[in-house]
Amino acid sequence: MSTTEIFLLAMLLIFAAPYLVWRFGRTDYVAPLAIVQIIMGIVLGPGVMGAVFPEYHHFVFNPDVVKTLNGIAQWGVILFVMLAGVELDLKKVWTFRRESAVTAGLSLGVPLVFGCGAALLLMHYQGWMGPKAAAWQFMLGTGMACAVTALPILVLLLEKLDILRQPMGQRILRYASLDDVAIWGVLALILLDWERVGRQLGFLLAFGLLTLPFRRLMARLPREDRWYVAPIWLIACAFGADWAGLHFMVGAFLAGVVMDAKWFGQEQLDALFRHVLLVLMPVFFLSTGLRTKWDLGGYQVFFAAGLLLSASVGGKLAGAHIAGRLLKWKSGEASIIGWLLQTKALIEIIFANILLDKQIINSETFTALLLMAVGSTMLTIPVVHPKLSRAQHRGLIEQASS
Repeated sequence: MSTTEIFLLAMLLIFAAPYLVWRFGRTDYVAPLAIVQIIMGIVLGPGVMGAVFPEYHHFVFNPDVVKTLNGIAQWGVILFVMLAGVELDLKKVWTFRRESAVTAGLSLGVPLVFGCGAALLLMHYQGWMGPKAAAWQFMLGTGMACAVTALPILVLLLEKLDILRQPMGQRILRYASLDDVAIWGVLALILLDWERVGRQLGFLLAFGLLTLPFRRLMARLPREDRWYVAPIWLIACAFGADWAGLHFMVGAFLAGVVMDAKWFGQEQLDALFRHVLLVLMPVFFLSTGLRTKWDLGGYQVFFAAGLLLSASVGGKLAGAHIAGRLLKWKSGEASIIGWLLQTKALIEIIFANILLDKQIINSETFTALLLMAVGSTMLTIPVVHPKLSRAQHRGLIEQASS
């Protein structure tokens, strides 16, 4: 078979297998299609399919095919991260700055501390740290992976729960948005390369200087032209960040943050987001799955994943409950908000990919973080849905009695 035919066979597996499992398994309540795609990426990777059918796995996912898939995956994730940046509405965060700062700070800080504690425990055993990681980088990177909230997937889950446009949904989005900014800032700190600090500072300075004229240009352009200029800006920022040693995804996020959703229209942005998820991100999930390894043994990887999941979920819930007491939230709100903010999925996987690329974590830690991200996201809807139903029922009773 030619390389093109093998590539198309790989693409057929990537798109058909998750869809069939999602549709005929009716997994939507526990695992939306995006989560099934992530799981199938792991199944099709070397840890499962490669172990059961090593010759077939090597035939389909040979080096030439993997290179092509990685190129598609990189472009898909660059677009996805940019859209995550565009989704941030910092004006709303500023309007409710005290509540947002307290909640976001606690919902990020507490799981960060818990995650750093889990990383400290893993550091006592060989085989978890990346070859180029300093101890503080491994701790902070792993801790931040436990503190991440997946804003784009959170939007999908809020829409599924029918609270996206309600006050509760908008509050949760504000908290997650502020956390997103902090997450990428901490990532930049972790990736700071003192040998290339001049380049990195030069990129940040150039980005800051060019942002204002770019925004003025975009504001004056017709909407149809903005759709052409935005990818040019995106690619330039991603290239600059990667050249400076920060990673192209940091540049993609910054490119999106300084763009306004109103420039493009919310409906068109939502459509692009769905198309990227549908057409490009499954390839990223597969390329992520190809990086999973179980060299330390399945039990140890699953133990590490359970430890990180406990730190992530426990930290988010603890942070939300502390915020609820300080801000005097209604009964049950802290639990709902904490569970929704612990959703990991795509952003945590992207974050872990960057740590793996920079050799701050190794493949085994990456696999544990990947399993943690899948587990945390699959828990969200089954846990939150009954809690939300009870809270809405109590609200109706209180409204009727008043």
